[in-house]
Amino acid sequence: MTAPPSLLAAPDPAARAGLPRSTRIFVAGAGGMVGRAICDQLRREGFSDLLRPDSRQLDLRNRQAVFDWFCTHHPEAVILTAARTGGIKAVTTRPLSLLSDNLRIQVNVLDAAAQSGVGRLLFLGSKCVYPQDAAQPIGEEALFTGALEPADSANAVAKIAGIEHVLAVRRQLGLRWITAVPCNLYGPHDNFHPEQARVVPALMRRYHRARLSGQQIVRNWGTGTPRRELLHVDDLARACLLLLERYDDPSPINVGTGEDVTIKELASMVAATVDYRGAVVWDADQPDGSPGGRLDVSRITALGWKPQVSLGEGLARTYAWFSPGFAAGTVRGS
Repeated sequence: MTAPPSLLAAPDPAARAGLPRSTRIFVAGAGGMVGRAICDQLRREGFSDLLRPDSRQLDLRNRQAVFDWFCTHHPEAVILTAARTGGIKAVTTRPLSLLSDNLRIQVNVLDAAAQSGVGRLLFLGSKCVYPQDAAQPIGEEALFTGALEPADSANAVAKIAGIEHVLAVRRQLGLRWITAVPCNLYGPHDNFHPEQARVVPALMRRYHRARLSGQQIVRNWGTGTPRRELLHVDDLARACLLLLERYDDPSPINVGTGEDVTIKELASMVAATVDYRGAVVWDADQPDGSPGGRLDVSRITALGWKPQVSLGEGLARTYAWFSPGFAAGTVRGS
């Protein structure tokens, strides 16, 4: 692992004017929902030199393998989307796996990118980094101001470590790295595993199976009262490219819709999308998870970005992708 002589080189001024379409971009986590959407967006925008190894080709938890890969492929920009994620059941039953894997992935990729002198890097955080009692809507200044949601603290601590890593690189090496904090995401290529899925894929799978089997009652976890702000992954992909080209600030920047719904309202929308017409029971003995809330998205909207996919349209798109794939057994977690 030999550091190139350009490690402390001045940042490329071309980054301020947008990325040349010949830029070699490494999308870490390209096989996941977010990574796939970002790769698709980059291709639509004319980027052709995309590095997108899957986990079989490059295990991001393996430090030596990651450093060797950077030395061989020399990416000029990095988008770090790779992470282990999950819904309320996953974060409450597998906190060690989430914390350990996410810390290793982040440290390995960020250290290797710094050693290679990568001038532009976007790290994706998560809304869970904000305090559980933050004022609504949640502004970026709320970071580090209070206690985290206990149920999701392991995931939050890992993401906060990534944010701090990016800030440390900016201070010590002068590289133009940034962090975006998206709200809850959904869309095609999500994980629909019954033990690991987040709220949208979990509900969609549950109602779809109930409709196909003629099941008359669906049981959902919690009370349905927590609120969720939901962003279609294609809108996030557009935001990521805009930020890579136009944003350069040490402060993380929120990405969301600025609107939220209760989980019970969301469940009704998913049921309508799937055409499930049976009864629904809410199991209040099961955890609700974070009470939720909305992000303050004024800073990214000031850059000219706004979401284009409504929640209703996004659910319909996601189900149109999910239904045939679930039947064919090609959906992740099916």
